[in-house]
Amino acid sequence: MKATIFRDKLEKALFGNIKVLQDKDKDWVVKGFIDIYKNIYTISIDTKVVSKIIELMLFPTIAKFARDNNLEIILAEYQNHYPDITFIDRADGKAFAVDVKSTYRTNDEKVNGFTLGAFTGYFRNRKSTKNITKPYNDYEAHFIVGVIYTQHQDKIEEEKIYTINDLQDIISVVSDFDFLVQEKYKIASSRTGSGNTKNIGSITDIDKLKNGKGPFTKLGIEIFDDYWMYYLTKDMSEDGIVPYSNLKEYAEYKKKSPNYKVIKNIIEE
Repeated sequence: MKATIFRDKLEKALFGNIKVLQDKDKDWVVKGFIDIYKNIYTISIDTKVVSKIIELMLFPTIAKFARDNNLEIILAEYQNHYPDITFIDRADGKAFAVDVKSTYRTNDEKVNGFTLGAFTGYFRNRKSTKNITKPYNDYEAHFIVGVIYTQHQDKIEEEKIYTINDLQDIISVVSDFDFLVQEKYKIASSRTGSGNTKNIGSITDIDKLKNGKGPFTKLGIEIFDDYWMYYLTKDMSEDGIVPYSNLKEYAEYKKKSPNYKVIKNIIEE
């Protein structure tokens, strides 16, 4: 199966079953956690909690997509392993890496952003099997299933305990879901993700995310790989000096490269 066909089919499967996440009013169908006494506790707005629940809810849809397309599924053995899901086409043996990510809108046009996986370790040593299901180079393509939602923290009464009879009155902590399925390099930015981890950050414009129009789309996957394989943070550099921290600086750093003019012209467009 070609990577483009894989992407289109997965995206269609997700949009075709968006009701698994939201009702007709676009509110999240999950209202809280229930105990054996039928008490319902509202969900925290914590993005890690929301993200994990979304991932669990999407899995039956993703599993059906695999069955319908003769794909084998291999799940990450540990939480910090890459990717979340490995798909293998039983017809031709091609492997596809899929990470499920979620983020929230900061306004109508922007999101907080995704973290797109490490730029160290297996990303640089592409024959390594450490913290990765298969060596990085064994994958035909690397995809992100991105889930975008709107938060409603200001409306949530976290200290209140509800019952089953109150179900319709419980406000969902998030709503208005949207999906995207894009190759990682097409939505990557030239900056790191949030926190101190060595992760690639994404662009934040919603339209560009959905259409895969990040800065590396025109530059190509080879430039994306080169940029992030040699990217250094200050603590990674021996003298605290980094060779580049954005694409403009990268172009200058690559002056002796035969691709310099191409890189420079695309960046300056």
